[in-house]
Amino acid sequence: MNENHQWLQWAIELQSLAQAGLTYGRDAYDLERYTRIREIAAEMMSAGTGLPVEKMTALFCNETGYQTPKLDTRAAVFRDGRILLVRENNGLWSLPGGWVDVNVSVGENAVKEAKEEAGVDVIPRRVIAVQDWTKRNGGVSPYGICKVFVLCDLLGGDFTENIETTASGYFALEDLPPLSEEKNTLSQIEMCFAAARAQHWETILD
Repeated sequence: MNENHQWLQWAIELQSLAQAGLTYGRDAYDLERYTRIREIAAEMMSAGTGLPVEKMTALFCNETGYQTPKLDTRAAVFRDGRILLVRENNGLWSLPGGWVDVNVSVGENAVKEAKEEAGVDVIPRRVIAVQDWTKRNGGVSPYGICKVFVLCDLLGGDFTENIETTASGYFALEDLPPLSEEKNTLSQIEMCFAAARAQHWETILD
């Protein structure tokens, strides 16, 4: 992680330790201390980002149980050698995808997001990669994120504008539109093309 973001790593670790302590601790005085450590982590995040403490607490300290990374799926769907991308409300383009819902599997989530964002029906075929968002996409997040890229077979379907996406299209690697790099970088799109062309693909694992 960039040294400028070292404070973020400390805040994340403090929050994780406090959350585990609140989950497994039994002593009332220890629970009080863990609660205060969690508050300090939220205050650090607030000071570093400029967001109100209340908002940061709701975002950063709203879970119970042992803290784990969030899962994000991205469906890699091809037609005639071109990859499917959707245009988000900010005008940038990404693979269809989003957070994995608690009641679905990774493959089911890839199917769901492809339908919701691009209007297409797909079948998940193989996992292209499981990647760490901070390492690969260069962002700053108050929690860990694992991105799962799933190669999918296209069955059919038609795009309909929705609250998340305003357009969809199939693009050649040399003719990509402006990408939403928080969602997928050029190297990740290149990886998806390579996986689609490979007869035998070995999953990339961070």
